[in-house]
Formats: sequence, C-alpha cells, structure tokens
Amino acid sequence: MKDTNRFKRGLYRRDLLKGAAAVAGIGFTSSVPNLLGQSSVTGSNPIQVENAKAGTRDWMLSKVDVVMNEPVELWRSPRIEGYCSETSVAAGETLKVMVSANPVSEFDLEIYRTGYYGGTGGRFMKKFTSIQGKTQPDPEIGENRLRECKWEPSVEFKIPKNWLSGVYLGKLTAKEGGVQSYVIFIVRDERPCDLLFQCSDTTWACYNSWPTNEWSLYHNDANGYTGYKKRKKWSTNAADTGWVSFDRPYSQFCQDHLVVNTKSVGSGEFLLWEFPLSYWIEQQGYDVSYISNVDTHRYGSRLQKTKGFISVGHDEYWTLEMYDNVMAARDAGVNLAFLSGNSVWGVVPLMPSAKGQPHRVMRREGVFVGEENYERFLKSRGATHNYPAGPDGALLMGGRMVGIGGGPWTCVNAGHWLHEGTGMKEGDTVPGLIGWEWHGSPAKDLPGMEFVAHGETENGAGKAQTPHIATIYDGPKGNVVFNAGTIWWAQGLSSPPGHVLPAHKAAQPQGPDPRVQRMMANVFDRFIK
Repeated sequence: MKDTNRFKRGLYRRDLLKGAAAVAGIGFTSSVPNLLGQSSVTGSNPIQVENAKAGTRDWMLSKVDVVMNEPVELWRSPRIEGYCSETSVAAGETLKVMVSANPVSEFDLEIYRTGYYGGTGGRFMKKFTSIQGKTQPDPEIGENRLRECKWEPSVEFKIPKNWLSGVYLGKLTAKEGGVQSYVIFIVRDERPCDLLFQCSDTTWACYNSWPTNEWSLYHNDANGYTGYKKRKKWSTNAADTGWVSFDRPYSQFCQDHLVVNTKSVGSGEFLLWEFPLSYWIEQQGYDVSYISNVDTHRYGSRLQKTKGFISVGHDEYWTLEMYDNVMAARDAGVNLAFLSGNSVWGVVPLMPSAKGQPHRVMRREGVFVGEENYERFLKSRGATHNYPAGPDGALLMGGRMVGIGGGPWTCVNAGHWLHEGTGMKEGDTVPGLIGWEWHGSPAKDLPGMEFVAHGETENGAGKAQTPHIATIYDGPKGNVVFNAGTIWWAQGLSSPPGHVLPAHKAAQPQGPDPRVQRMMANVFDRFIK
C-alpha cells in the first residue's frame, strides 16, 4: 500500500537559487561562462587537489582484438582479459586481479584513476610489469545457466592509503601482440562529501554476456535472448532468466547498436554512459566520492554522510535493500538525483559465489512497479510471475521507466529554479537528450511535485511512445529529488577523451550543451547549499 503520509512534514516550497560564491582558485571554471558563470564550490576539497595533479591519456586503449558475437553485438577480448575480486575496495584493503591470456603471454597491468585532470581524463597510479600470464578456462555451465569463473589471481595488492575515492581502470597489455583490455574497480571511502556518485555495476553485470553471446540475465534455454530483438515472451519467473556473476570479465556492451566502441572493452558501461558525468563533476571541482551498487546495498547508513546521492546512466537493477537504504537517506534529508533511465526497475538479490564470497551473483526476481500496478504491468507484457512485485520505484524517483527509443528534452515550467540562467522558454528543446530508455508515469501525491520537462518520444520505427517527464519533488527535510529520467543525461554535460556518442533510430544526443550544464549546476549547487 502506498504511504501518502510519510512526507507530510516535508511539504515545503523553496525559493529560487540566487547568486553564487566564487569558484576555488585552482582553475575549475565552467567551459560555458556565459550561462554557467561561477560555481558555488568554494575553498579546496580533495577532488580539486587530486585534479590539480598531472594527468595523462595513456589510460586509453590503443590496440584491441575483440571477438564479435551476433546478433546483439557483445564482444570479448580473449587474448587478454580479466576481472577484479571486488566491485569496490577501501584504502588499505586488498584487491585481486584475475587475468587470462590466450595465447600465453607475459603482460603489464597499469592502474589509472579516471577524472578530469586538465582534460586528459586519467592519472597514472601504479604499474605491474612482466607478469607471467596463463590461459584460464571458461567456466562450465552451472545451475541456472550461471557462468562463474574461478580463476587464480594474477596480481594481488593493497590499495594505498593516499588513493582517493574514484573509478579506477586497470589497463592490461599482453606482451605477445600488444593487445589491451580493461579491468575496472571503485575505490570508496567513508568521508562526508557533497556528492555521492553511484556506479551502476549491478546493471553492467546483468547485461554482461561473457563468454559468448548467450550468458546475460536476459538469456534462457527456451527463448534465447529474451531482452529485445529476439524476445518471445517477457517473464518475471526466476527460472526463465539466467543467473549472472561478477566473477567474469566484462564483454563490450552494445544495446541495439547504440554505440560501437571496442576500445572500452572490459570497463562495463562506465565509459559509455557514466564517465561524462564524472569527468564534468571533477572538472567543476565538486567534492564527490564514489560507490558501487553493491555498496548502496551493504552500507546503507553511509549514504547519509552525503548531501546529494546520484544515480547515473543505465541504473536498472536494484536490490530491495538498495531501495530501502536510498529511501531512508532521502527521509534523513539527503538530496537525490536520478540522472539515469530505466532506473530502479528490476529487482535482484545479491547472492554468494560458489566459494562463499558475498554479493557476487544475481537473478531477476521482479520489478519495482508496486502491488497496485503489478497486474496491469503483467497484462501489458503478456508476462507470468511466481513471486510478489517489488515496491514502487516511482515513489522514490518521482517517475518510472516507460519507453525505449528517444526524443528531445522539452522544457516546461520555465520559471522553475532548475532553468535559472539557461535562457530556456516554454517548449524549448535539447535535441536527442532523451533515450534510449526514459522515465515518465509520475507518481501521485508526492509533496511539491513539479514537472520540469515533458516531451514527445518515439521508437525506432517512428511510432509515438509514452512521453518523457522529468520531475522534482520535496523531501521531508528541505531536500529535493530530481529525476532527469534519461540514460543519456550525461551526454549533455561533457564528451571526455575516448567517449563516443550513442545513437538510436529515434534520437541521438548532440554532445555537451550549456543549458544542460547549467541545469546540472543548479541542481548540485542547491544540494550543497
């Protein structure tokens, strides 16, 4: 049952943002001074200190050799590939990196922290040279179609105390042929911060089809790929979907030919959808810390040490514990920003690996649509079920997933504080910003609910889809919840080195837009103040 009373104490209307403090004097200024002006970031924080250090573009892959699997393009890099023992680690903790080389070859592992770094996108942190590689076996097909590697560690090291929280890429380079790929991990910390950036790694794992194109959460023996192009029936039955493990390399991700960038292989979906936001945040000098979805699941109380929690990109698969922990953070006064699409949609548990390591295996158990919407959802999908619905994601975000395709961001409520300084008028658009999945269907009875974008969308065949709606509503303690409601929001903020813009038949982002940058600054500055 929907709880319409939990926010009664939070029915506050807030004034427009007025003015801004001077930006810290180490070079963190907007690339669009005519609209963005000065940031409200003041003083010197760890992110500013970190990004003042020398960066390099050596983190980028220069030579890849990927194997393509049709019909959906999901690639692997068998000549050199690997995965990490944890999705995130804290300074002082030990990380193991499992690597396979085929043919057998020595290899190097270089670790880089991603960020702004004067526009280079990364900083060199550590190198392991001339490691003796070996070919490690593809795992057997386990119960529930689980492909779970049990590779031996190739590198094991303790995270140095001076490594700042961030998203770290390990660049693997085989000495035999020079082929490269990535491993990826997050360094987390427990310090209070202005913004907390949650990577969408449970979704990366659910879409990961490694070792061949049939082992994602969307595959099953009866129907093959049950996601999009070859779906015969959508099902919420656990037995009808594959189980997936973090214990395997990331194949190159490509959804409906949205983006072809083989030089991101091994990085999950971070470089595709999330890095443009991280790059821009660090360019602007905001005090940000990073976590994984798994951290949101297991360390709920730590979310309350931030002023603003951020969901980014393609943030589809959440545990019930994640939902409860973010809801509790909102109720405690934390601001929330859903700069994402198709978010808080699939319910998954986090289960132990075969070796007993917690939080390494997932299966789909339902959808975050709420009991009152569940039967209608099943009927619309022709689906079956054998377990109850998850809670309603719209009660957390303000709206929920409604379509696949895209369209323009269309301004409504032009006088709202979100649009201050953008110059946007009613009906003005940002072309291609909505896609490839987006939110609409706003929740009712949320305090202070306002629409800030409302526009038409279509699928790839030109058929009209459910409109996109971006919302803002009031939390209970003067905080706010902003739901941009599009996977491609970050594409309007920056285009870092190595980034490739996605495309869909229905829409294509146009890259950084000063109006999107100003809206983002308005949201984050409000969070901080």
